[in-house]
Amino acid sequence: MDSCHMDADIASRTEAIVGRLKPLEGPLLPILHDIQAEFGYVPQASLPVIAHGLNLSRAEVHGVVSFYHDYRETPAGRHVIKLCRAEACQSMGGDALAERLLGLLGLDWHETSADGAVTIEPVYCLGLCACAPAAMVDGEVIGRLDADAVQDLAKAVRA
Repeated sequence: MDSCHMDADIASRTEAIVGRLKPLEGPLLPILHDIQAEFGYVPQASLPVIAHGLNLSRAEVHGVVSFYHDYRETPAGRHVIKLCRAEACQSMGGDALAERLLGLLGLDWHETSADGAVTIEPVYCLGLCACAPAAMVDGEVIGRLDADAVQDLAKAVRA
């Protein structure tokens, strides 16, 4: 599908979401949430549709999207790693493991590899404090991370 048809498709699907959620009190965040659920990210082509539907400027909508790290402006990688950055995980060596994983992947927080294989995100508590340090990979939680586990993880998401 060429980009013109794709943008039109995104716009019409976005209009449906805006139309459904517009009556809510403070509808912008629920709309963005549903758009990300629909597309896997918040496409640029959605922004003018949301802005028009809620009588906001595109800049206001873009500001909210870029403020909340939960919303992505590009599709996520095939694998998404969420690494816990909260105190319990930090106290169990999480910082060093995070630096090691970022180095192995050649990425920084919120980045996706050029080949689209992996996205890495910081999270603040996965509820696995007793099994720190912890991560979530493609929705599955992993506790008691160590250097070997981080090495294996980097290899697995690159495969």
